[in-house]
Amino acid sequence: MSRLYHVTAAADWAAASAAGEYRLSTRGKTLEEVGFIHSSHAHQVVPVADAFYRGLPDLVLLVIDPDAVRAEIREEPVPGTGERFPHIYGALNADAVVAVLPFPPGPDGRFTLPAGAGAD
Repeated sequence: MSRLYHVTAAADWAAASAAGEYRLSTRGKTLEEVGFIHSSHAHQVVPVADAFYRGLPDLVLLVIDPDAVRAEIREEPVPGTGERFPHIYGALNADAVVAVLPFPPGPDGRFTLPAGAGAD
């Protein structure tokens, strides 16, 4: 499986990195509330970021090695999108994150995939 991606606040990642695991599902929701951590393939990052994080500063893009994730990863359809997204069913171990890329919005509030994020 190719790299996976997750958008989060820089401060949330800093705390998770120090703790050794990340437990947020998506913006404003925990793993415990949702049951899994949302992640994306490279081609899904920008549409997701524009839909849920538009204009928010101080974000980072976690680049995840799926082979190093200890929790189960399931590719699941998301209703209304026609796409399957990778969901991580458990805490994300910090050592599975191979890069943390600054992910600022552009002047119009929209995002572009940062250099180093790669492609599917």
